[in-house]
Amino acid sequence: MNTEMKVEKATFNTNFTVLKVETSGSPKFFDITDQVTELLDASKINNGLVCVFSQHTTTAVVIQEDEPLLMTDLSSFIERLAPKDAHYRHNDFNVRTVHMHEDECPNGHSHCQNLVLGTSESIPIVQGKMILGQWQRIFVIELDADKANQISHRNIAVQIMGI
Repeated sequence: MNTEMKVEKATFNTNFTVLKVETSGSPKFFDITDQVTELLDASKINNGLVCVFSQHTTTAVVIQEDEPLLMTDLSSFIERLAPKDAHYRHNDFNVRTVHMHEDECPNGHSHCQNLVLGTSESIPIVQGKMILGQWQRIFVIELDADKANQISHRNIAVQIMGI
């Protein structure tokens, strides 16, 4: 899509929101596309970028198709990438001494899965709409069921930038 614009003066705007996404289970996909679309509509930004970012190292953000059999395939793939029952030195609380909490979960697998999946996605905005493909949706993927059970939500930062 080639859009030509003549701009004499434009104001660059940003909008920032943290979505509180309730999660459970792992790996489990949570579609946040409609919430991000509502934020974009309220922002009045016509051209720019939406950045969706997980503020957690055991929760990923991806763009993917929302098809039930594919969701099952993807969950199985994620589990095979870094199985929960494999050995992770991060989970050895007798040796590990940094970044520990009283309610620490053995979640080395979740961090390894997140390394491959990533924590953010950037989506172009053209004429006030995210230009996602026909089947594309924005997902938060919970990778640490134990942590999800301890807390009420995951923080997903959404920054909308443009003119």
